[in-house]
Amino acid sequence: MIKVTLPIATAMTMLLSTAAIAQDVVIGVPNWASAAATANILKIAIEDNLGLEVALQNGTNPIIFEAMDTGSMHVHPEVWMPNQQNLYDTFVTERGSVAMNPNTVLSDQNICVTRATQERTGIVALSELTDPIMSANFDTDGDGMGEMWIGGAGWASTNVEKIRAQSYGYAETMQMMEMDEALAMAQVDAAIAQDKNIVFYCYTPHHMFSLYDLVKLTEPAYDAAKWNVVQPTDDPNWLEVSTAPTAWDATRLHVFYSVALADTQPLAATMLANVSFDTEQVNGMVYALSVEGKDPAVFAREWVDANGSLVDAWFK
Repeated sequence: MIKVTLPIATAMTMLLSTAAIAQDVVIGVPNWASAAATANILKIAIEDNLGLEVALQNGTNPIIFEAMDTGSMHVHPEVWMPNQQNLYDTFVTERGSVAMNPNTVLSDQNICVTRATQERTGIVALSELTDPIMSANFDTDGDGMGEMWIGGAGWASTNVEKIRAQSYGYAETMQMMEMDEALAMAQVDAAIAQDKNIVFYCYTPHHMFSLYDLVKLTEPAYDAAKWNVVQPTDDPNWLEVSTAPTAWDATRLHVFYSVALADTQPLAATMLANVSFDTEQVNGMVYALSVEGKDPAVFAREWVDANGSLVDAWFK
């Protein structure tokens, strides 16, 4: 698992700063499809309408936030809240160096099985995975424990899913698998083709719900009083001190950007405060990149050309 502390992130952003100096705007690109699509859309929209030089720079969530704080990056195209609450608290609330676009794309996060898996095993509730008899249905390597994909390395949600597994108790019966999303979806494809059971982290917006017949496992409703989620960037003992024994809270996706951009590129800052997408549009982005295999830059050019009136509204 990749664990990036803020001091390490600071050192890494310093390495990026020299390359960023020549660019008017630098947009961070996290490692999932909708963020890549959004980053490229923002790049083309800014270049077309403002004539600025815009660079894209890969980075994890902590690195992009630290870079927005120092000025070596200016934009995070898709921040999942409350997943990144710790980064929000540090850079928006405490330091005041990063701003959040108020427009949001609504999302949800769950643990899913395929409908065929549910029919074979009878599983309905997430808590049933604590039963060794049930978890054995998901044992693919014969070690006596089931396996489940909980997200990509470096995702805040992956850490939260580890906390949830510990809080529910299925960390004792299931192995938490971290891997690239494309590999995880390939495993879902294979399980369906071979009539095998599979359980995994699922979320919207995402193309998985249009490709597969999925069932969300039931959970107790979100209870803020029972959620105490600490990320590894904040405490080396984060897993031991955290609890999350209920469903996720409603999830919101936002564009974040550096406050300093209002001084260096005020028109770009105004545009970033106005950007707005809806869930259907983000679903389309994920489908185009993940299923159709489109290049993010090519897709973004097509998207901007097809949504001219919406893009124009961002600059008013």
